[in-house]
Amino acid sequence: SEPMEYISIIMNEDASHDCLADLGKLGAIQFTDLNPELTPFQRRYVSYVKRCDELERKLRYFGQEIEKFDLEVTSAGTVDTFLDSPATVGGEAKGSGAQLLESLENELVDYESQLRELNNYSEKLTVEYNEKVELQEVLEKARRFFMIDAPRLAVSELTTEGPGGNEQGLLDAGGMESRPDLDMRFSSITGVVASEEKSRFERMIFRATRGNCYVRFAPIKQPITDPESGLAVEKSVFIIFYKSESIEVKLKKICDAFSAHRYSLPDMDDASSVDQMLTENAQELVDSRTVLLKNQDTRYRLCQMLAKHTERWTWIVLKEKAVYHSLNMFKADVSGMLRGEGWVVAENLDEVREAVEKAHANMDMAMPSLVDHVPQPWPTPPTHFVTNKFTYGYQEFVNTYGIPRYREANPALFTAATFPFLFGVMYGDIGHGLFLLCAGLFLLYKEKENDNAKLGELGEGLHAGRYMITMMGFFAVYAGLVYNDCFSLGLNLFGTRWEFDGQDSGSVEEGTIAYSTAQYGSSESVYPFGLDPIWHVSTNELLFFNSFKMKLSVIFGILQMFMGTCLKGLNAIYFNEKLDFFYEFIPMVIFAASLFLYMVFLIFYKWSIDWNSRMLSATCLDPNGDGWGSSDYAGEWIVCDQSGNGYCTPGGYSCVDGDDTAAKCPLNYGGSGDGCQPPNLITTLINIALQPGNVDEPMYYGQAGIQNILLLCAFGSVPVLLLAKPYIMSKQHENHHHSDEEGQGDDEEEHGFGEIIIHQAIETIEFVLGMVSNTASYLRLWALSLAHSELATVFWEKAMLSTLNMNFFATYIGFGVFAGTTMGVLLMMDVLECFLHALRLHWVEFQNKFFKADGVRFAPYSFKQIIKEAS
Repeated sequence: SEPMEYISIIMNEDASHDCLADLGKLGAIQFTDLNPELTPFQRRYVSYVKRCDELERKLRYFGQEIEKFDLEVTSAGTVDTFLDSPATVGGEAKGSGAQLLESLENELVDYESQLRELNNYSEKLTVEYNEKVELQEVLEKARRFFMIDAPRLAVSELTTEGPGGNEQGLLDAGGMESRPDLDMRFSSITGVVASEEKSRFERMIFRATRGNCYVRFAPIKQPITDPESGLAVEKSVFIIFYKSESIEVKLKKICDAFSAHRYSLPDMDDASSVDQMLTENAQELVDSRTVLLKNQDTRYRLCQMLAKHTERWTWIVLKEKAVYHSLNMFKADVSGMLRGEGWVVAENLDEVREAVEKAHANMDMAMPSLVDHVPQPWPTPPTHFVTNKFTYGYQEFVNTYGIPRYREANPALFTAATFPFLFGVMYGDIGHGLFLLCAGLFLLYKEKENDNAKLGELGEGLHAGRYMITMMGFFAVYAGLVYNDCFSLGLNLFGTRWEFDGQDSGSVEEGTIAYSTAQYGSSESVYPFGLDPIWHVSTNELLFFNSFKMKLSVIFGILQMFMGTCLKGLNAIYFNEKLDFFYEFIPMVIFAASLFLYMVFLIFYKWSIDWNSRMLSATCLDPNGDGWGSSDYAGEWIVCDQSGNGYCTPGGYSCVDGDDTAAKCPLNYGGSGDGCQPPNLITTLINIALQPGNVDEPMYYGQAGIQNILLLCAFGSVPVLLLAKPYIMSKQHENHHHSDEEGQGDDEEEHGFGEIIIHQAIETIEFVLGMVSNTASYLRLWALSLAHSELATVFWEKAMLSTLNMNFFATYIGFGVFAGTTMGVLLMMDVLECFLHALRLHWVEFQNKFFKADGVRFAPYSFKQIIKEAS
């Protein structure tokens, strides 16, 4: 991390605002709070902070109103341009921070009062307009009911036979004047209720009146705007007939409970008064709508103007609030002077000093400023890394897990190289990798456009990781070329080095063995890059790829973990921690090298041996046969005396019936194979610990003895790792305790031998068992690569290959299924899966070898960072 300096700044109070304004642009200092005993309300500049909070509230209110009209806030430009230009309010540059705040307050108060007044008036107008709309609908629906529905109901449902042969009913078709008994007339309540409440409203009325009323509903076609929320609400007109004052009281309470608006109507039999009321209300409705639209237009134009300045005003307020918040951390030791302390990046110290002096010079201050180092001991220095567009994403990966300690090795540097590579190992496919690579290149192409654009959370994440996505795609293509895998198909780019009998005529039978087109071991027999495509059509394809990818996973895993262990040693050297270097790092390296690096050595050594030649050297052949003198044997062919069964080995041994491999092999490495038989590496590695000194199938002379030495080194390093450091620390502690006469015995017990050895035991167990479990964890590289290739094979064979020989339509459908599953599973879900597994390998398997993740992140006083986070 960057070297830090702890400094003290003494400045004149009158120039403090300008000093902090310049330091905020620089963004290279982190202030320490010198007033921790004071509450936020006891701070020196709390009134200014409160004023800024109030301005932020006003600006948030403006933003909400602008959002209601779906207006886009005009960009204030780039943050760098804003910081370089002088702060202006109302077109005038303001000298001091107090003047700037006062001018901004005056301007925003005027705009807020105008907007609130217009909103209140709009709400009032909306209520009046809604009432007139509802009344108009109630009049029309009630008149239609009494003119059309009521006579029909009177005839069909509600008629009764009265004395004298006259029809009397609830509603007479001929009008109410035909009945002298006016007491039989029913009362009614009309109004409007929300359509979603209609069922509950009707059910409540039925229960409350026990069915002693008659309710009719008619929906209002046009939704009505709610004045409070501004949302359009579907409503319905209702009319309730009843015949009791007690029922009327209940009905009114129910209407109030459901926020239903009741309206009083004239006698519906008086057609002229109803028509007059409809005409008058319609005219008032037109007038209300005109006034409401005028109010809305005024609000729209005001919000349009505010949208042009809101972002710039917000940035000004954030900047001023940051200044006064930082000034609250300063201490006023002397009247008229302020003192602050904080961390500054060492290379920016001169710029900080220059900024403070410049601010005082501009104010013509007689009292000089002072920027000086604070003598040690210092607080724990924060950790700061200078990142660029490429390394930013990887650094955030590391910081998400934990902040590195000050000046220790930064895992992000190595993660930038190994993370996309390990992702490529798991995702390796030329076709799928090209999609990912093109997506990354597209993000790079749109880089400048997206830098200043307001993207969503997902868009910001993709933009920040554009270089990472590009590298992931690149390494996926690279690994795909190594695997020779493109949408699960092999590419014969350089011409295969193997052939099947009858492959040109298509008559290859299952079980046929391929033969090499060139001499084994020659340069012509080796495929130039990656794996030979013949493996994709062989029956032992899965067996070969599993073996290859499993060994590759183990090699990459052990090398990365060993690199992490080496970084622990580099940290110990840098911080001059001799105990950690000699009694932690050295035993760890010995343990890891003795067992795990040796495993890598065995893998490479087995790959490098010409097993054709070795196995042929222990094979009995007829000296007069066709196989004698084959070029597969690397040594000199010697004819034996044929004293046995008449057969000889290439080395001149006379074969006897019943001879085993050890007797016929000329190498004499020991074991049953004697060096002429390829070993099973897993068995060999297990036997190092379970059967020391016994190697059944050795690969080189003296293998058993070397493995015993390595096993002793590994076992011997564990007690050193466990006990050496605690023992030496306890001795140092005892010496220090005896030499310090004023030492507190009870407190010193906390650092006793018991606690130290427990801590070291945890460290030892974590490393020893971690090396085993973490090596197994790296097998996820093989597992996910296998899963990816097998899924791609299934999608190709089941969706495309099975439909190609049918017809055009079936092929079209098959391609759709193939493209859909490839996009959804392999290009989305599998990308995320490989991404997370690669991230886990770095966080757990790699970083825990050296990374403590308990550092303190450098939080600079930076206007640019504050504005960016707020946006």
